Amino acid sequence: MNDQKETTAEAAWNHAELLERVDDDQDLLRELLIIFKEDFPRTMQSLESAVASADLKNTARLSHTLKGMLSSLGARRSAKAASKLEDLAFAGETVSLKGAFDALECQAASLLPEIDAYMTEVNH
Repeated sequence: MNDQKETTAEAAWNHAELLERVDDDQDLLRELLIIFKEDFPRTMQSLESAVASADLKNTARLSHTLKGMLSSLGARRSAKAASKLEDLAFAGETVSLKGAFDALECQAASLLPEIDAYMTEVNH
């Protein structure tokens, strides 16, 4: 079971994939991660408010934004959870939004700590 937990943690985001996308430019990677760390919590907070008020239009828009951010980062499972939330909002399924948001939040919970750990590691 510990192996499964480690695999899950490793899969939260794919830094090697992102590094490849920026042609191994560590400085650019660092800038992208800094931007993500600033934008992600704000976008999640806005999304949580949209979900809580059953605002389907903003839920769809913000979920789509997060899906793109997470996909760009190589956070496939989190991007898939954002996509599910986006699909529910487009389908008008307000009853399912909170559960889908909670799933996204759970998938994304380890992202910022892992990014911080990665940035600390590459800065040394």
